[in-house]
Amino acid sequence: MPPSNQTRVLLLNAMEKREKTLFRLEQGFELQFRLGPTLQGKHVTVYTNYPASGELFYRRKFRALSWHNPTGREDDSDKYCKLDLQISGSYQYYFSHENEKSGGGYIVVDPILRVGADNQVLHLDCVTLQTFLAKCLGPFEEWEDRLKVAKESGYNMIHFTPLQKLGLSRSCYSLADQLEVNPDFSSPNKKCTWSNIGNLVEKMKNEWNMLCITDVVYNHTAANSEWIRVHPECGYNLVNSPHLKPAWILDRALWHLSCSVAEGKYRDKGLPPSIENDHHLNCIRKIIWEDIYPKIKLWEFFQVDVNKAVQQFKTLLTQGNRKTKSDPNQHLQIIQDPEYKRLGCTVDMNVALATFIPHSNGPAAIEECCNWFQKKIEELNAEQFQQTAYHQEQAVTCLLETVVYERLADHGPKQGSVSRKYPLVTRYFTYPFKEMTLEEEELLMHQPDKACHFLAHNGWVMGDDPLRNFAEPGSNVYLRRELICWGDSAKLRYGNKPEDCPYLWAHMKKYTEITAKYFHGVRLDNCHSTPLHVAEYMLDTARKLRADLYVVAELFTGSEELDNIFVTRLGLSSLIREAMSAYNSHEEGRLVYRFGGEPVGSFVQPRLRPLMPAIAHALFMDVTHDNECPIQHRSEYDALPSSMIVSMACCATGSTKGYDELVPHQISVVSEERFYAKWNPAATPSTPGEVNFQTGIIAGRLAMNRLHQELGAKGFIQVFVDQVDEDIVAVTRHCPNTHQSVVAVSRTAFRDPKTSSYSKEVPQMCIPGKIEEVVLEARTIERNVSPYKKDEHFINGLPNYTVEIREHIQIRESKIIKQAGTAIKGPNEFVQEIEFENLTPGSVIIFRVSLDPKAQEAVGVLRNHLIQFSPHFKSGSLPDDRSAPILKNLFSSIASKLTLADLNQVLYRCDAEEQEDGGGCYNIPNWSPLKYAGLQGLMSVMADIRPKNDLGHPFCGNLRSGDWMIDYVSDRLISRAGACAEVGKWLKAMFIYLKQIPRYLIPCYFDAILVGAYTTLLDLAWSQMSSFVQNGSTFVKHLSLGSVQMCGIGKYPSLPNLSPALHDVPYRMNEITKEKEQCCVSLAAGLPHFSSGIFRCWGRDTFIALRGLMLITGRYLEARNIILAFASTMRHGLIPNLLGQGTHARFNCRDAVWWWLQCIQDYCKIVPNGTDILKCPVSRMYPTDDSPAQPAGALDQPLYEVIQEAMQQHMQGIEFRERNAGPQLDRNMRDEGFNVTVGVDHETGFVFGGNRFNCGTWMDKMGESDRARNKGIPATPRDGSAVEIVGLCKSTIRWLLELSKKKVFPYQGVNIKRHGKIETITYDEWNRKIQGHFEKLFFVSENPADPNEKHPNLVHKRGIYKDSYGASSPWCDYQLRPNFTIAMVVAPEIFSPEKAWKALEIAEEKLLGPLGMKTLDPDDMVYCGVYDNALDSDHYNVAKGFNYHQGPEWLWPIGYFLRAKLYFSRLIGPEMYAKTVVLIKNVLSRHYVHLERSSWKGLPELTNENGQYCPFSCESQAWSIAVILEVLYDL
Repeated sequence: MPPSNQTRVLLLNAMEKREKTLFRLEQGFELQFRLGPTLQGKHVTVYTNYPASGELFYRRKFRALSWHNPTGREDDSDKYCKLDLQISGSYQYYFSHENEKSGGGYIVVDPILRVGADNQVLHLDCVTLQTFLAKCLGPFEEWEDRLKVAKESGYNMIHFTPLQKLGLSRSCYSLADQLEVNPDFSSPNKKCTWSNIGNLVEKMKNEWNMLCITDVVYNHTAANSEWIRVHPECGYNLVNSPHLKPAWILDRALWHLSCSVAEGKYRDKGLPPSIENDHHLNCIRKIIWEDIYPKIKLWEFFQVDVNKAVQQFKTLLTQGNRKTKSDPNQHLQIIQDPEYKRLGCTVDMNVALATFIPHSNGPAAIEECCNWFQKKIEELNAEQFQQTAYHQEQAVTCLLETVVYERLADHGPKQGSVSRKYPLVTRYFTYPFKEMTLEEEELLMHQPDKACHFLAHNGWVMGDDPLRNFAEPGSNVYLRRELICWGDSAKLRYGNKPEDCPYLWAHMKKYTEITAKYFHGVRLDNCHSTPLHVAEYMLDTARKLRADLYVVAELFTGSEELDNIFVTRLGLSSLIREAMSAYNSHEEGRLVYRFGGEPVGSFVQPRLRPLMPAIAHALFMDVTHDNECPIQHRSEYDALPSSMIVSMACCATGSTKGYDELVPHQISVVSEERFYAKWNPAATPSTPGEVNFQTGIIAGRLAMNRLHQELGAKGFIQVFVDQVDEDIVAVTRHCPNTHQSVVAVSRTAFRDPKTSSYSKEVPQMCIPGKIEEVVLEARTIERNVSPYKKDEHFINGLPNYTVEIREHIQIRESKIIKQAGTAIKGPNEFVQEIEFENLTPGSVIIFRVSLDPKAQEAVGVLRNHLIQFSPHFKSGSLPDDRSAPILKNLFSSIASKLTLADLNQVLYRCDAEEQEDGGGCYNIPNWSPLKYAGLQGLMSVMADIRPKNDLGHPFCGNLRSGDWMIDYVSDRLISRAGACAEVGKWLKAMFIYLKQIPRYLIPCYFDAILVGAYTTLLDLAWSQMSSFVQNGSTFVKHLSLGSVQMCGIGKYPSLPNLSPALHDVPYRMNEITKEKEQCCVSLAAGLPHFSSGIFRCWGRDTFIALRGLMLITGRYLEARNIILAFASTMRHGLIPNLLGQGTHARFNCRDAVWWWLQCIQDYCKIVPNGTDILKCPVSRMYPTDDSPAQPAGALDQPLYEVIQEAMQQHMQGIEFRERNAGPQLDRNMRDEGFNVTVGVDHETGFVFGGNRFNCGTWMDKMGESDRARNKGIPATPRDGSAVEIVGLCKSTIRWLLELSKKKVFPYQGVNIKRHGKIETITYDEWNRKIQGHFEKLFFVSENPADPNEKHPNLVHKRGIYKDSYGASSPWCDYQLRPNFTIAMVVAPEIFSPEKAWKALEIAEEKLLGPLGMKTLDPDDMVYCGVYDNALDSDHYNVAKGFNYHQGPEWLWPIGYFLRAKLYFSRLIGPEMYAKTVVLIKNVLSRHYVHLERSSWKGLPELTNENGQYCPFSCESQAWSIAVILEVLYDL
């Protein structure tokens, strides 16, 4: 059994119909259903008919699966329900959402086959099958001697054609009685029974290690079956299928024509019994059109009796019936007579009366009306006449095509003269009565007791839809003569369910039970024409008796999608595929590659992985029993090489009895009556009826079958097909555990070597590695015996051909190889160059190849060291006695010394960060540079390549070409010293072995090493974070890695130095000055644009992201240091926008200080003893607003004093001009823009500030285009009181008020100078002012007459909150933007819940995008959702990205929107809360998908409208990741 720890994940998405997708699984696998992004958060139920443990399977019985959410409730990324698959078969699943079916599909679980008395597993890829025509086995007591040929030839499965009593035609597939053993198998003194056959099958399984399968034929029965005479309702007859009556009349007419032609009655019309040329064909066409069709008048079956209809209409009119049309689109049309009587069709008289209305009641008006009606009926009849003529035309065409094939074509049966035995065309219906004239026969058609015995024959229709039953009403196949008919078999009519034809269902169920009782599997004959529901029912019956039933079928649908419908619904184990369909050796090789295995050097896949659509498992046969003989099509020399190519396929393989014996003709399933030969080791080539290893290619077949079974059993699952030249195909099977290969070189002979020329020059072949032995070399040779003569009693093959075979020899002993040299391809790559001298057409040679001994040892040692990551590597591993000391330790213990800051170096760092250190990201030639220098850069690419085994990717090419990437990975880390260097050294030691293996294996082992290291490092990262992360979902964990990605220490410190008096500050040795320096972690705003130099750290970005990336993840000390570092730079009561290490800081934003204060509040609340931070020393870089930068320690203040200073300065009012104002500071800013003013409105308590030439909030786009004349003009000044700043200020005041009451903060308020006096404004007073004024002034009332509304004429949306209050352009206040949601989260107390909810609903409708929030109402005249920073134009609103915040969808506001929804939905009630959770999970699922797919493993800064990718956005933005973590934390 397969290892039970294999898990496959099937992602469910709304409305996804997967009925045509094949999902194959093995027993012992766990299948998990998980919710895709369209369903996350919703209440979804998954139903399946896979039975619960201990219950039986019933196809219609579904049960709901229960959900598991291993990490709790914050999101649905890990929620799954599962099936432990232990029973083979086909199972259905579907899922519903709010009781509505939303999608579904099927899964197929493979059977486990067992052979031998000890029940060893026979893997499906080990199957070697041979087909026997049962009737050619002779009497039962002789079977063993005949079947022994298959055993001695190395087959492990026999397929018997049906063993039942045959019908009159003696075709193997026309069964007279499905329940009775063929009496031919009994001898006069011993009757053969099912249990005799069952005992033999059991003996073959236990003693010969062979399984047996047989056909089941559900679609037809022999026309002479006794039971169908008694139960004619089981077929399509003229009583239960009256639509066939016209076809039956035509069929009888053609039979009479055929009899007349046979009797020579049409000689005078140019048609003799012997049909030989086109003239005869034209005569047939003429006779049918002129004599037959006019006589049988088929059109009458579809027409109305005009006189009768007119009379009826006239009667109704005269009686005064009048109708009006209920439906104006209703027109008069013919209603088909269900009994199909001539002129029996009718029309709807109600429609007629409503259509033809007399203008008065007089007789003349009625007469006129009747004439119109008559004319219409005649028109309708004429249409039917025309339609019938089309059918008749097709019928003649099809009939003549059949005549051509059967009598004239070179590839046809050449039937000769027309006779009763070989009529002109096969009859479509049975006719069990004595012959009469056609007119007399037509009368029988209307007598049910006779008509029920006219049964439609079965057959097949070229190019027909296999899911449509061609005998049902609505199909005209029989009338149009499109059926290629089997005149010996009646088609069976099951209906839709057992109740529709009880006898037939019961009879076939018994037949199925007999088959399943005695055989290990079934071949579904004529599968594509067997009604699916019938096959399903019968196979369910069979599997009840034999759970691991092997089910095979051959499909002729011509489409993989249609094939899949049959494979999934029926649970087919293998589809029969045929090498004879290949038109040359190249195509034959392609089929080998197509039908199984993975590429050589494929990656090791994780045990838990997505369930991928599969192609059906193949039973690949060199020839099937119902196809033409390859010797006739190709040559006798091709039998050996083509069967070798097939045998090397990584799937089940098979052949047909007779192929190995080189029987030079097709063994007909209908006419062959001779017996197969028996096994006799002592027989001579010309002994009749006996064979052995001297016969045909049997000796070669044994070697091939043994090898096929060995390759399947020992895990040679990798396949490489090399088309050496037009005739030579080399197939390699490779074992990924031992790295042994078997290479089979076959020289095909599609053309007869005696009559076609083959090149004497055979290309030299290079085989990588060391050839251990020649497993087999074999050549087809001619020998001198009497030539082939068809034996009368036994099926015999060509005696004058055999194989010369030698097994398990050394290269030097080979007769096919001229010489073998060894060349060195690379440093550790040995290649054996083979020169052939006797690889003649019809030869094969097979090499067993190992890696070079040194490489073999290196692989073994590598696998040994990889066991620490996965037990998968145990097989093929070797102990390592001489390894580097560092490899004696587990990687996890070496990595355990890494801090989160070290992990930033090991895993991430984009190109700009690396360049600062003098490096850069690895650039793959002909592709692109990696996103990160650390392991994530490589893992992102490999995550795409690995599942698809895309070994042709430039990444893999680069690894195979040289060691550059390998060295880059280890050397980069070794150069960093400390714990990072140790990781680098471990990798380098592993890579020493990696470099010693063949290049084609390097991608897969490089991947294995990195996957092991990477997963260990991720676990290490999470282990250093908070319990919220450690116990969180996959989504939470992957988001938390954003903290590692964004928080790092560069070569140059980004933060100003902290006070020397502060404890726990990290230090390092400066490499250049050799002095101790502080090395605090700083937080990048976004990658790649804001990651290094002075553009790395921004006050606003840092403090919007800090709570999510550092506090929630548990990085408290680093968060403290960042808060204090920014505190040290305070000037004018503000925190810098761009930090510039403090010395190049810009104090041009009004909001950063409030985000900083909010973070201090969050720190105090989240961190244990968090309020201690208030007493921490802050070294003031700028003790006064105009002082130059001071060194750390010059002036220390406790943090609470710095906080108080910020509050005090705001209330006092801030007014200054930026230092260095002018184009050298900002080349776009106008002069007035450098003037910064901030203050507090003493009446409302609102913070206000800014002017129309600067932009002091996060919406800070400054115009840059001269051409559009927007240069120096902010797109969104947001001056006045910005809503989020008012909210943040309120939050801070409320918090300081609480702290001062608890005596943790020593100030109760702020003191300001006004009119020369000191005034105190308490925090309590300030708090009440904002509380009292906020909603009054910010809410846009639903009431048009609201007295608080200053500018009612500017209102265009009611029920929202203004974006600002008191802007210099008043209309800006009224723009709908997402900023009010920030205030809702930080200061929910200033909103009344009902109004807040209304505003949130409007925001959801207007602003919510797939990943972010629109930054402006799409109804606004300046809205533009596509950001292009490079495009300069005359367009004022968009030139040079002027619309940065005027529509594009930014991600970080969505976090506040969702958190606000969550908060207020709780206040509104449980129902609304539940709905909101669904919405949030659904929105977040899209972020999860983006995060998983992003090669940056981050969330972008913004998207264009409707979530479209924006190339100007940062690919991973700190605040975008942080806010989503915060939402999950709130959930």
